Amino acid sequence: MTEIMPLLVIDDDLERNHDIKTILEFVGEPCVESTSKNWRQRFDSLDGVLGIFLGRIEHYGQVTDLLDEIYTLDPLLPVVMLDDIPFSGDVSSPASQLVVGRIKWPLHHNEILEAIHACQSCRDGSHSPQQQLKAKELFRSMVGQSLPMRATRRLIEQVAESDASVLLLGESGTGKEVAARNLHYLSERSDNAFVPINCGAIPAELLESELFGHEKGAFTGALTTRKGRFELAEGGTIFLDEIGDMPMPMQVKLLRVLQERTFERVGGSKSISVNVRIIAATHRHLDVEVKENRFREDLFYRLNVFPIEMPALRQRLEDIPLLVNELIARLENDKRGSVRLSPNAIQSLMKCHWTGNVRELANLMERLCILFPYGVVDIKDLPAEYQHSEGLTCYPKPELAQLRKTNSEHQVNVVDSDGPIAALPEKGVNLKEFVKKLEISYIEQALSEEDWVVARAAKRLGMRRTTLVEKMRKYSLQKAS
Repeated sequence: MTEIMPLLVIDDDLERNHDIKTILEFVGEPCVESTSKNWRQRFDSLDGVLGIFLGRIEHYGQVTDLLDEIYTLDPLLPVVMLDDIPFSGDVSSPASQLVVGRIKWPLHHNEILEAIHACQSCRDGSHSPQQQLKAKELFRSMVGQSLPMRATRRLIEQVAESDASVLLLGESGTGKEVAARNLHYLSERSDNAFVPINCGAIPAELLESELFGHEKGAFTGALTTRKGRFELAEGGTIFLDEIGDMPMPMQVKLLRVLQERTFERVGGSKSISVNVRIIAATHRHLDVEVKENRFREDLFYRLNVFPIEMPALRQRLEDIPLLVNELIARLENDKRGSVRLSPNAIQSLMKCHWTGNVRELANLMERLCILFPYGVVDIKDLPAEYQHSEGLTCYPKPELAQLRKTNSEHQVNVVDSDGPIAALPEKGVNLKEFVKKLEISYIEQALSEEDWVVARAAKRLGMRRTTLVEKMRKYSLQKAS
């Protein structure tokens, strides 16, 4: 695994400085505290810095003075400023362009993830200051600090501004369409249309009409003239997904478009010139398809001008914490719920094989949001196929306390207290939430051990059957199918 660069917090408000560090570490980002007086020493002691979070500075007369100093050290170091710091920005000063975002205090989860991703894309992509505005939106769904993802983002940035055809390779679910959209967004064609089409999802007899359009009366049902995807993408980018599934006859016609940049609509004779950028993608190995005569060799070489291999998720497992944060933030933004994962749950996910790649991870996050809305998910809460506890220190599952009579005079049942009572954490505890989780855990265990016979479980827990039924309804507890 690669060494993760920390964020550097510069803030003379020491209490807020500590709070920011705590929040950043909570979302999985290593962080170093400093003040405006000692930040240079802290900076020089680090091997690298992902970005700087800038708060109150009392050691400098103006913010621009500090930015100028940062710029001399690293002209591509992104800076995120708290919104209560007065700064108007000076477009004539290169140092002022280091600022890639401003966030409000107190920090919000979505905003802080946006800021981290802006820093990450700027540092890993080595964007020039003029590109940093776009960098804030670039690669939102391609987060990660692993070497494979850094290399992929670098390739995308290098080829984006050219009109060369790009062939995106990789397994299903690795984010080939996301990469294609980033290529379009970074190109000079970003103001025009991005038109995707899945060549494997459209019947062969309809694919030509979809790509090139048709004239009125060209075939039964062609009641009007219709533009195809190539015409709709004029001046922009067309994304040919699953190009390896395209029928041979269509491959010949596509080759002509690539060579001559002209085509005719179905049923038409007028040649139409087109100015589009071609991006293709496939999960197949096209060199093998060519050898087995299922894909045209000349078309393969036309498309394979600039190949980019999208890494599988199992090749960049260290990116899973960032991906989980991004996927949950997206669900929150779409108001589809939220969830948090314990460190052990994250470590368990990092041991999975992920045959479905990022798409599989996204589906799992949505599933967990439904099963545990706004809750904290531990290893035991993950579906069985994602539970990998080898080498992890897991919290023991609470056992039902044995009830015994200790006061024969008053006939009071109390919990066996032979074991030591856990000490109250120094920072306190949310007692209501703790008791709720403990109650759910005991109810689940009683139901499981009594084979989900509610009456017997209620007796085991020392409560009425109707009370247990109400609690099961309250906590949405039901026997797994």
